[in-house]
Amino acid sequence: MPRTAPQTVSVDGRLLRLTNSDKVIYPATGTTKADVIAYYVAVAPWLLPHLAGRPVTRKRWVNGTGSEEQVFFEKNLPDSAPSWIRRVTIKHRSHTNTYPIFESVADLAWAGQVAALELHVPQWRVDATGVAQNPDRLVIDLDPGPGTGLPECVEIAHAARELLADVGLECVPVTSGSKGIHLYAPLDGQHDSDYVNAFAKQVAQALEGVMPELVVSDMSKVKRQGKVLVDWSQNNGNKTTISPYSLRGRAEPTVAVPRDWDELDENLRHLTLDEVPARLAERGDPMAALAAPMTDRLATYRSMRDATKTPEPVPDSVVRGRTGDPIFVIQEHHASRLHWDFRLERDGVLVSWALPKGVPESSTGNHLAVQTEDHPLEYATFAGDIPKGEYGAGHVTIWDHGHYDLEKWNDHEVIATLHGTRDGGLGGSKRLALIKTGENWLIHLMKEQNEPAPQKKARSKPPEEAARSGFVPPMLAVLAGARDASGDEWAYELKWDGIRCLAVVGGEKVRLFSRNHNDVSASYPEVVEELASLGLDAVLDGEIVAFDESGVPSFGRLQQRMGVTKAADVERLRRTVSTRLLVFDLIEHDGTSLRDQTYDDRRVALEDLDLTGDVVQVPPAHGGSLDEAVTLSRRHKLEGVVAKRRKAPYEPGARSTDWLKIKNQEAQEVVVGGWRPSKGGRGIGSLLLGVPVEGGLRYLGRVGTGFTEDERLRLRRLLDPLTRKTSPFVDEVETAASRDATWVTPKVVGEVVYGDWSPAGHLRHASWRGLRPDKEAAEVVLEGSSEVRTTPS
Repeated sequence: MPRTAPQTVSVDGRLLRLTNSDKVIYPATGTTKADVIAYYVAVAPWLLPHLAGRPVTRKRWVNGTGSEEQVFFEKNLPDSAPSWIRRVTIKHRSHTNTYPIFESVADLAWAGQVAALELHVPQWRVDATGVAQNPDRLVIDLDPGPGTGLPECVEIAHAARELLADVGLECVPVTSGSKGIHLYAPLDGQHDSDYVNAFAKQVAQALEGVMPELVVSDMSKVKRQGKVLVDWSQNNGNKTTISPYSLRGRAEPTVAVPRDWDELDENLRHLTLDEVPARLAERGDPMAALAAPMTDRLATYRSMRDATKTPEPVPDSVVRGRTGDPIFVIQEHHASRLHWDFRLERDGVLVSWALPKGVPESSTGNHLAVQTEDHPLEYATFAGDIPKGEYGAGHVTIWDHGHYDLEKWNDHEVIATLHGTRDGGLGGSKRLALIKTGENWLIHLMKEQNEPAPQKKARSKPPEEAARSGFVPPMLAVLAGARDASGDEWAYELKWDGIRCLAVVGGEKVRLFSRNHNDVSASYPEVVEELASLGLDAVLDGEIVAFDESGVPSFGRLQQRMGVTKAADVERLRRTVSTRLLVFDLIEHDGTSLRDQTYDDRRVALEDLDLTGDVVQVPPAHGGSLDEAVTLSRRHKLEGVVAKRRKAPYEPGARSTDWLKIKNQEAQEVVVGGWRPSKGGRGIGSLLLGVPVEGGLRYLGRVGTGFTEDERLRLRRLLDPLTRKTSPFVDEVETAASRDATWVTPKVVGEVVYGDWSPAGHLRHASWRGLRPDKEAAEVVLEGSSEVRTTPS
């Protein structure tokens, strides 16, 4: 089933790239990634206060909760995460981690996009500078053992409530969404984690003393039959607990939900994501008192205005969770002194500066910018007269307004490209920087301007459009496998790492379609412009490609353009990521279908079009043998070769053996440094691979395919005697691989075939080829160019 095309959306004023939004994350209920993101956006006003200031450890289900593959905890925020997510570095006893701090709706949407279903946080927060504080809450986890469940947890929860009340702590119950109940109580922050953890242990032991037949405080699993573990250990400074209102990675999309005490005795059950948003809207958050107070960013603004005397908007609250691009407004303010008010939307308000001399018109000089109080979003449309005697008295007009693209925002610098109205004061789009110097700021006009590129002029006499339906489903290739694609009956084309594109051209009218009939014209205006200038009447089949600095097709670069449709965003991106349309087939020309013609005839007709522009090109077909074509594709670091039967017609929508894909695969000798068990547990599931470097092995990734069952068992017999306690790899192995790995002394040598290298220097699409008993581990080296291998493109 085809996936939904990637798209870039605006969430809370930030651009977020969404992929596979229709992917089912909870197979038991059919809940998709889009549903997960929608849930987190809906509950953000209640969830974010519980996450505020707390480093978030994410538990991700990359393939959904129905799969045991790729389920892992993630502490460090990956480099691929959006730059606008706040990061804090926490030094633990033996290691240092860089965690995210979730502060916005967009942060939560990103978590949903990467299938981070569970959000786990400690009982402490960091301050504004990222320094960890003492815990501000106590948590007791009531975890039912075999033979017990929620009813037993409820009985213990009531007893714990009374016990904590005796020492002045009022707790709130939370059904965990997994098995049991969490109890939270607020703390004054006077004691460190060790003190709080010791106190929690005393609470657990006291409950065990009162209810020995039902409670166990010992972590040993053998003592938990028929009892509930009162887990006190999550108050340890290094431990985390599922956040209130976080999803759980269970068969169904259950949620950790704070409850009222009277609910506990009413057929208590765990709630799902479909139930929680409406519940919150109706009942509010029973745990609100333990959440971080939400700063009233309009308090200063309100204190300076009397709503009964000024026409300015004076709302009761900020606007949270607004969707769409962030807005700006510049207002000309004829107060006691003329100035311009410069306002940018940020976190539900308009962050504001007064510009005594306005926006600079040249990049050679800066103007003063005095930061003022935050204004409500409603102020973006305000124009009129502020009465004499009121703060800011004078006449206000809107000088320009629109939306902006944010590049940087921190305490000392803001860089953004403002897209104003055609007749506004900016005169279009301007890239501006605000730079803090001492108490005040300076505003600077950047040299680079984000003006739209001029449109190419079409030829004066375009031909008549043919009477046709337009889009033609593309013909598809199959993997060659064991099929023979050599000989004179085959033609060979190089395979480009891009996205398929059908171009329907009728003079100046051009539409670009993906293979799934999605109109992608808005994303690639440079292709549309050049095709429109050629005066063609044709349906073309090709590939949209983005090249890196060395001239190699880069799908990673192309992804920056995919799904982006807003003109301002596209114009900004096309300056740094240009694309080309590489055409390899002609389906219709001048109103005549060429589908039934042979490949050779269609190729001649295509080359006669002379498509040799800067953007639209026809790559030459390879005139040699298959081996020569493969060698050429490898030399140029391409994806492979497509062999096409010369006499074959074009079969729209068919996946035909008349087109065969031969993908490049290269071989690499490797040393085994560890293994993970198979699902059955008897043999090898995957091997952890490396090459020798000083001090151990450099990690190259995993291989889990290409084995027979006999070979998996044979590897187990070889590796068991080499078992060791520590990793032989000198660099970090990803958590998903290391958490259940068995490390081995690096002596066993094998060989894999692979398709490519990841940006991290790991093998992509690796498949096991077999053992190499003729090789010693010390003899294994990275094959080919060491520069390519150590710094893959």
